[in-house]
Amino acid sequence: MSLRINDTAPNFKARTTQGPIDFHEWIGNSWAILFSHPKDFTPVCTTELGYMARIEPEFTKRNAKLIGLSVDPVESHTRWVGDIEETQNCKVNYPVIADTDLEVAKLYNMLPAEEPGTADGRTAATNQTVRSVFIVGPDKKIKLMLTYPMTTGRNFDEILRVLDSMQMTAKHKVATPANWKQGEDVIIAGSVSDEEAKTLFPGGWKTVKPYLRVTKQPGA
Repeated sequence: MSLRINDTAPNFKARTTQGPIDFHEWIGNSWAILFSHPKDFTPVCTTELGYMARIEPEFTKRNAKLIGLSVDPVESHTRWVGDIEETQNCKVNYPVIADTDLEVAKLYNMLPAEEPGTADGRTAATNQTVRSVFIVGPDKKIKLMLTYPMTTGRNFDEILRVLDSMQMTAKHKVATPANWKQGEDVIIAGSVSDEEAKTLFPGGWKTVKPYLRVTKQPGA
């Protein structure tokens, strides 16, 4: 089953480094960042898990929970977390899912549904497509999907930027332009008439084109 933006994120139960979870229950009323890895003790992923550990407070401020995934067992994850904390100067406080039966990887279309076997005997190369990031909203809908190659470390600052945009545009009738950052000008949604915009954006706006109206970020 292929997944698209605004599909309900498939629910699952799994073992993690912090005990068993039901994914939807674990999310609760928060946002969730699910980021996956093809194998424990891989170099790029070690740096990624460490970086996410260091910036986790930024996600917490935004009512977002972090959860990692790798296709190895919990016991292996625990040893790997020790390496991550040692080499990346961090404390990993978020759970890491043990996807030993490949269930979550298949549910989230990171591996083909008909992929045989379990994690046993698989290498990072055979799992190379298990390098995705999913942002899931409190409504349990998928808001973003990104997949990276194994040799390119992910830019998790971009995930924070996107989260800021999505949380703001969910509350206000605006969109964010290319490379937008917190505090910068935004675009009035095309569904908003000029008459309605006068009420919503009393500070005014700049009309670049009738379909491109730029205004200050709400609340900035």
